[in-house]
Amino acid sequence: MTAATLAPLTGLAPAKINLFLRVLGQRDDGYHRLDSLVGFAEIGDRLTVEAAPDLALTVSGPFAAALRATPPDQNLVLRAADALRTAAGRPDLGAALHLEKHLPIASGIGGGSADAAAALRLLVKLWGLDAESLPLAKIAARLGADVPMCLLGHSARVGGVGELLTPLRLPRVPVVLVNPGVPIETKAAFGKRIGDYSLPLVTLPDLATASAMADLVQRGGNDLLRPALAIAPVIGDVLKALRGTPQCLAAALSGSGATCFGLFPTRDARTEAAARIKTAHPDWWVAGTWLG
Repeated sequence: MTAATLAPLTGLAPAKINLFLRVLGQRDDGYHRLDSLVGFAEIGDRLTVEAAPDLALTVSGPFAAALRATPPDQNLVLRAADALRTAAGRPDLGAALHLEKHLPIASGIGGGSADAAAALRLLVKLWGLDAESLPLAKIAARLGADVPMCLLGHSARVGGVGELLTPLRLPRVPVVLVNPGVPIETKAAFGKRIGDYSLPLVTLPDLATASAMADLVQRGGNDLLRPALAIAPVIGDVLKALRGTPQCLAAALSGSGATCFGLFPTRDARTEAAARIKTAHPDWWVAGTWLG
């Protein structure tokens, strides 16, 4: 145990972006083996935790309404908090958690998983727990395939069902995220997948520049694009809009969607692209940020 804190703690739950995503096969338990490269954006949800007699969660922000309708036993933030105190052998621990929900729901950029990972990081500090003595990686894996990579919070090559992580360094690249407002459940996207499985990428190029990352995005692909398009054909319009902006280096779907991303060579090019898309599609969620 380390010293607990009474002061509220706040942390960012950054958006996760799959630069490529290959589905290699399916295990006997139904989970799929993956090969992916993940980076994190400089935008996301924000989570605040403070001491309280028991666990409680409040939500605000532009995408809060959908979460308020989620039963507590299905909310990843509360599930993460309860799993952590159970693993610590301290069912008496409590916390008031407040989530500012800025990322779209079920959008392929790890919003719920990033929120759960942020809860684990912040509550370890709030409750004065010894992180090294806790099975945080196992807790994260039980919560969902994206939670371990979000707990790492650093760009990484991802294998297994999401639990095998090899950290690596990516350059800081301007990126535009676009979501057309159609939620896609990951399970539904995998359920629509047909055809042969892919092989992993044998080697990665030297990812020192935005153009190198763009080449990798185009070479690696996303095996969930076709099933995501079957669920939400508007994804095709999003990709067309991104690719039609000046200086877009590459555009692709992140995860199971429906959020797509475009890479740009400069901040000004990113800003212009985001403004053009938002003007043409005011009902879409559009965000210009940095990926690294």
